[in-house]
Amino acid sequence: MKRITLIALCLIFVLTLALPALADKTLMMSTTTSTANTGLLDELIVPMYLKDTGVEIKFVAVGTGKALKMAEGCDVDVVLVHAPDAEMEYVNSGALLDRRELMYNDFIIIGPASDPANVKDKNVTDALKAIEGAKAVFASRGDNSGTHKMEQSLWTAAGLAIPEKETWYVQTGQGMIATINVAAEKNGYTLTDRGTYIKYADTKGGTPPMVVLVEGDTVLFNQYSALAVNPAKCPNAKYDMAKQFIDWMASPAVQQAIGNFTLLGKPLFTPNAK
Repeated sequence: MKRITLIALCLIFVLTLALPALADKTLMMSTTTSTANTGLLDELIVPMYLKDTGVEIKFVAVGTGKALKMAEGCDVDVVLVHAPDAEMEYVNSGALLDRRELMYNDFIIIGPASDPANVKDKNVTDALKAIEGAKAVFASRGDNSGTHKMEQSLWTAAGLAIPEKETWYVQTGQGMIATINVAAEKNGYTLTDRGTYIKYADTKGGTPPMVVLVEGDTVLFNQYSALAVNPAKCPNAKYDMAKQFIDWMASPAVQQAIGNFTLLGKPLFTPNAK
């Protein structure tokens, strides 16, 4: 019995010594839901980074607002998000460092093929005015995500008040795929990034009930960037590993892999690291 106890204690001791080494091989990241929904992380970035460096990436996919808050709260080492103005607030506060643009896609307004508000091929301003005029259902994420921030800015840029108190404006408080499904159920519209829409279309066998109605407006550009947590603010943040990951994401081989990552024959993101 004493021998078993001694062996158990030795194992505990060995595991305790190994924990820091294991932790050093793990990078914690908060990111937006679109990088997870599209499969970019699970299918490409995470396994590719592990193979290249031996470092495991563990990520939490939430709205960009929450992802940035997690960084500020010292819960992660690096962030991958898509809300440039919000990102710069955290850079200016000193919470985040080394912002680097990595890839982009675009936002689109989708809705039922019947298009009850007649927004097809309009620019964003005219489309939102048409939705408001028709009091057609519009599903908003309502979660302070990068997509939600963009949507709010579009209402404002159109000279309209954000219709948060209107009955036709539905705030889901959920991720993008769930919000698309709410809009579809209510025969309404929503704003989404194109990558997530392609993933949604794929789940519907390539013939989704929600179709692209408004696209191509320059204001719909959607930039994704990575930023490292400042170790001066968060002493336990693995800054060197975060910086290594950001540089790796910007490397030619990874940029090419991102550009080649497709679904339904369509690219989900376009690399643009400088």
